[in-house]
Amino acid sequence: MPIDPYILLLLGTVGLAALLPARGTGADVASGASTAAIAFLFFLYGARLSTREALDGLKHWRLHVTVLACTFVVFPLLGLAARGLVPVFLTHPLYQGLLFLTLVPSTIQSSIAFTSMARGNVPAAICAGSFSSLVGIVVTPLLAAALLGSGGGFSADSVLEIVLQLLVPFLAGQLLRRWIGGFVTRHKKVLGLVDRGSILLVVYTAFSEGMVQGIWHQVSPLRLAGLMAVEAVLLAVMLLVTWYGAKALRFGREDRIAIQFAGSKKSLASGLPMASVLFGAHASLAVLPLMLFHQMQLMVCAVIAKRRSRDAPEEVTPPASDAGSRTAVGTATRSD
Repeated sequence: MPIDPYILLLLGTVGLAALLPARGTGADVASGASTAAIAFLFFLYGARLSTREALDGLKHWRLHVTVLACTFVVFPLLGLAARGLVPVFLTHPLYQGLLFLTLVPSTIQSSIAFTSMARGNVPAAICAGSFSSLVGIVVTPLLAAALLGSGGGFSADSVLEIVLQLLVPFLAGQLLRRWIGGFVTRHKKVLGLVDRGSILLVVYTAFSEGMVQGIWHQVSPLRLAGLMAVEAVLLAVMLLVTWYGAKALRFGREDRIAIQFAGSKKSLASGLPMASVLFGAHASLAVLPLMLFHQMQLMVCAVIAKRRSRDAPEEVTPPASDAGSRTAVGTATRSD
């Protein structure tokens, strides 16, 4: 089970914030830079998402409703149920972070990658992840305000700030996609660095503020172990719910794969900027559960995707007209 190199970069950023946290004017500059970077990040998301693909994806509405229900209904209910683990397994701040984790939207890139690896419905995974991210821009802060209340420092102003910082740039990207969509597509690898750099900047800002406030004294190795155990159970439950729930709803195998990977995962890219706005000085503890869950879901889903790929039914190929054709078909089949 591989460790995502980006997680190592995130951990290195946390270490940098612990050794050299931004203070005073530096903290103001870092905060302003992270706000601008995240706005630009969601502008790029808007420019990348094809409106036609999004509209075509609506045809498979049962699948998308199922993924949204898993992401914004089943996950939060499990998060609320975890309240009974305080204070035995979790401190209250860690529980708030865990509950916030259950409210953020699904991933896009990794859901698509794992669905493709497992030979599932890739177009459905693309649309499901995109819809979840778009809906989450509005639904996540509203759910956080309702379920976490004043404990997370939520207010109408913080919800409005998220809409202005995330939704408005996204819509601007959609409006300008006609002129810049081609450029964004051609340079997606370079702009991908902007994506990851923006998240690293948000992490550095959040953990710097946490170091200055001294909130890391609230976390012990035993509490971290308890958090990881709780998250492992949460991930296992969601993987089972998405797989067997989709089966009960009579989805085919390819659709069930897309539902499992899109409905059981949470987005680090969407969750981090929201947490930095909603939690303020306590954002570092709030995003810690999300960072741990992100790595855990990548490791576990990579193993599941490989197993699903081996269990995939063989494709029926037409009879070859000669021995050379049979050899070619056989070679192609083995390379899948």
